[in-house]
Amino acid sequence: MARVTVEDCLEHVDNRFELVMLSTKRARQLATGGKEPLVEWENDKPTVVALREIAAGLMSYEFIANAEIVEDEPLFAAFEDESNEAN
Repeated sequence: MARVTVEDCLEHVDNRFELVMLSTKRARQLATGGKEPLVEWENDKPTVVALREIAAGLMSYEFIANAEIVEDEPLFAAFEDESNEAN
C-alpha cells in the first residue's frame, strides 16, 4: 500500500478544510453506512480508504452530497406519510 499524503489529496480538493470534511464524511459512510469502497480495501481503516479514494480522484463533495440526499429520501417519505395520516 502506498502512503497517502495531503498533497496527493489536495490535487482533487480546494483546500485542507474541504479535505478534512470530505474524508470525515466518506470514512463515516464506509464505517457505518455499508457503502462499498471505490478502491481496494487493504485491511485499512475507513479513514485511510477515504483518503485513498480522494487521492485517486474518485471521491468529491458532490458525490457525498448526492449520496446523503438519496439516503434521506425514504426517511422523508415515511415522515410525510405519518404527517398525512395524522391529518
